[in-house]
Amino acid sequence: MLVDQSATAETSIPEEIVKRILQLRATSDLPVGAYVYDPAVAVERAERLIEAVPEWTQVFYAVKANSFLPVLRALATVVDGFDVASLHEARLASQAATAAARPTRLACSGPGKTEQHLMGLLSIGAELINVESMLELRRLARLAETMGQRPWIAIRVHPAAPHRAGSVSIGGQAKQFGIDENVVPSVLMAANALPSLNVAGFQFHEACNNLDAEGHAAYVNWCLDWSTKTAAAHGIELGVVDVGGGIGIGSDEKPAFDVALFGRRLMGIRPPRGCQLLLEPGRFLVAECGYYATEVVDLKRTIGTWFAVLRGGINHFLRPALADYAGTIQVVPTDPWEGPGDRPGVRDASVILAGELCSPSDILARIDVAELRVGDVVVFSKAGSYGWELALQAFLGQPPALRATVSEALNATSATVAKASTPLG
Repeated sequence: MLVDQSATAETSIPEEIVKRILQLRATSDLPVGAYVYDPAVAVERAERLIEAVPEWTQVFYAVKANSFLPVLRALATVVDGFDVASLHEARLASQAATAAARPTRLACSGPGKTEQHLMGLLSIGAELINVESMLELRRLARLAETMGQRPWIAIRVHPAAPHRAGSVSIGGQAKQFGIDENVVPSVLMAANALPSLNVAGFQFHEACNNLDAEGHAAYVNWCLDWSTKTAAAHGIELGVVDVGGGIGIGSDEKPAFDVALFGRRLMGIRPPRGCQLLLEPGRFLVAECGYYATEVVDLKRTIGTWFAVLRGGINHFLRPALADYAGTIQVVPTDPWEGPGDRPGVRDASVILAGELCSPSDILARIDVAELRVGDVVVFSKAGSYGWELALQAFLGQPPALRATVSEALNATSATVAKASTPLG
């Protein structure tokens, strides 16, 4: 399913983003294919969410949405911690917190944690490890005992029925995540018998890209209520209820998530004394801080259809091909033309945007253009989340997308994690 949009040269892209894109194009040996981020936008959104929610709520940024180190360093100055889903992300978050002179606070999620993964988290000093199965519980307990540690854990709960709507619904369906709601009591009994573990509470992650602030608050309330009753029934002092991420971003067709309304609804909830609520937003904080820019390298007409072949396709930016892309597509004209012969172009036409891969799957969108020429740059907004991280970067071995911020020098490798021997924490 193609994303259909109208693209114009009258862009709403911030001027500093356009300047940075053109600078990258002028200094690159290849036609430009690059992400440009403004970390200040992510910081502003984080501050707005933090200001809206009660003091018993903590905001941990979900690194999987955007792991570019300059973005992480900026967010580390305002968020309470990081939600990490791999040891690689944990190390990046630790580096970012250290650079920002902030404590490294990690909530560690994800199924299938290996012994090496868990050992790494214990070595870093992860604050909370979310346990996804009985085996993972026992695996962590044995490692913690061997290493002389007693980490705090949360049991990830897989509810028997869904409790909110989003673009992806998790609760009430067979999924690989968490522990079934009716199995949680037996896991808690086992956890209470393991002296090397501290049970802090529960984790949930019900859906993704939710735009219903009222419904999201009701979901949080349900999580707190369920956790309070379950903890009391098993003699657990409830210290944390982690409700995951899932706050979405709006589009021209869908209104934005109402942060103020969400905050007001949370103000009316009373959690148990000493209990902290963890929010783990990802997409909501970083989607609007990033743009993906890709140069038109060819224009061709095949059986009556115009195709613009771009410097990067699904190997750079997969999100539009998944049909849930919420951003806009715009054209930045470039001059002069330095190619051979006349400059190919098309006016007032519908054009399919295709990537450079030798695959019919490498299609991003269909756009209506007033004018599009070889050498012009197509820019996708709201590309700050699940962009570079989600792309099929190794497919066919074409050069990866560059990454840069509006203020820092071009850096295509600054997200490379430190070697395992580098001190952490």
